[in-house]
Amino acid sequence: MQKNNPPTINQTDLSDVESNSSPIQNPITGTETTQMRDLFAKEALAQIPKILTLLDRNPHSPTYGCFDRNFWHYKIIDFPSGMAQEFVLPLALAYSLDIPNNPYYLQEMIYKWVEAGIFYAVRTAHADGSCDDYFPFERASGATAFSLLAGIESYQILGLNNYKILSFFEKRADWLINHYESGKLANHEALIVLCLALLNLLLETYKWDTPKTARLERLLSWQSQEGWFTEYSGFDPGYHTLTISCLARVYELNPSEKLKDAITKAVELTTQFIHPDGSFGGEYASRNTYNFFPHGFELVGKWLPSAFFINDQFLVGLKNGLAPCYTDDHIIGHHTWNYFLAWRDFVTERPTSVSRDVASICLKEAEILIKRRPGTELYVSMNKGGVFKLFRGQKLIASDTHLSLQVKKGRKTLNAVSHLSGDYDVKIYQDELIISGNMGWAKQTQMSPLKLIIMRLVMLTFGRFFPNLIRKTLQKILITGKEDAPFYFSRHFKYEDGMWYITDELFAKSWLDVISAGIGCDQTSIYVVMSRTFQINQLQLWHDLTTEIKKLAPGQPLRIERKF
Repeated sequence: MQKNNPPTINQTDLSDVESNSSPIQNPITGTETTQMRDLFAKEALAQIPKILTLLDRNPHSPTYGCFDRNFWHYKIIDFPSGMAQEFVLPLALAYSLDIPNNPYYLQEMIYKWVEAGIFYAVRTAHADGSCDDYFPFERASGATAFSLLAGIESYQILGLNNYKILSFFEKRADWLINHYESGKLANHEALIVLCLALLNLLLETYKWDTPKTARLERLLSWQSQEGWFTEYSGFDPGYHTLTISCLARVYELNPSEKLKDAITKAVELTTQFIHPDGSFGGEYASRNTYNFFPHGFELVGKWLPSAFFINDQFLVGLKNGLAPCYTDDHIIGHHTWNYFLAWRDFVTERPTSVSRDVASICLKEAEILIKRRPGTELYVSMNKGGVFKLFRGQKLIASDTHLSLQVKKGRKTLNAVSHLSGDYDVKIYQDELIISGNMGWAKQTQMSPLKLIIMRLVMLTFGRFFPNLIRKTLQKILITGKEDAPFYFSRHFKYEDGMWYITDELFAKSWLDVISAGIGCDQTSIYVVMSRTFQINQLQLWHDLTTEIKKLAPGQPLRIERKF
């Protein structure tokens, strides 16, 4: 078996990577502005019935105001997720915004249910103000920050005046400033900074000025020279847009040149990742998400017009049905409130054309390559072995998450994949890209009754005092790290005569234990909350290679040649 080499990038003949800034037409004309703006509201309003279904709306119920239906209704879990209380914000916005055909506008019951949701967050928080998300005594930064932001915003939208709620906000903020979660999640840090800035204004205090500044400096130190913010150990364009959304609001509250420069770099990078069909993100990114949070681009566009292009191109995709589905019980809230805010703060006077860098780019730190050729755009993840999306014109023609094998190992059936983050040998030329390395074993850990019992016992005893250690352990099991499988691959991209030729080779000492093989368009193998959502482009067929594998002699490589 060939040994995997350390990652190298051969920069021979990369003249096309140089900047090529040119004006491009805005995909939305002046006459379409209002109609396209309303797409944000339409998408958000469509989620309100589901959110109301998740809510315990019975004033005589002990769980009145709880949005975790699995807890209060089905009774299949033993604690409510604190993240679910974030859903007060989309309801508060639906209540307050005079959107065309909005049946929730100024409805008194919506007002009462939002208020009940805030009070439920107060009642179910830990004594230190934190809350749990996936296991008891987790004290999750993300859930605590998301629900605090939603509480602060909803409190102000409704015009509430309640000392108990304000005291709770203060306690929750105090916990956040002293808590540092394992891993670098820029979007969580940005949420915390925004919460502190908003709470300073709400309570008319300077109490959190120093910690807010410190946490902002910490976040800005996580921005790479390429413009992206770290999510765990890589770049995810989707979460990147949430970080921008938060920072854009922080900038409006507390402007500074340093923050403006950081936002500018972040937005300019984002213009490279809005696809020709208006879709965004995908499996070539570090966290496999199709996230897109538009609100920040409306705020930034007032002083950086290219930000409008990002939203306008995304709205074209939204109009054509390319929005991913985020309507499951846990993640429905994030995009809903952000879409409402994008509608509320939509800037109707937009430039007819903007300047955008449309050259190919190689992001060495993010290990993502974008190759643009006449009529085609190719997005490749170099640290995922060559996972790619290829567009011709305004249509996705190939989404490829690389070779995958089902392998019999004793009584178990394991999955060897080529898309786990790892060290690969990478060679880049003008019209050619070669990536090679070892496949890895996909993470397939599932919960069982015994594991859940052990988890509960741990968290009800000493685990409650070390939630970060538990979280870090789970991250290692479910997200980070790669164990090599005994298969070696090489993926070769070549552009010639207006076509992309892609050749895959797979090597193994023996194929006897391989029971199935193929290439999928949306396969992922690490646990990320916002990943594995459905998007219409995922209807591409599975490329079944099992028959070809069965024909191979021992030591004979599998070779697949395709052209697009």
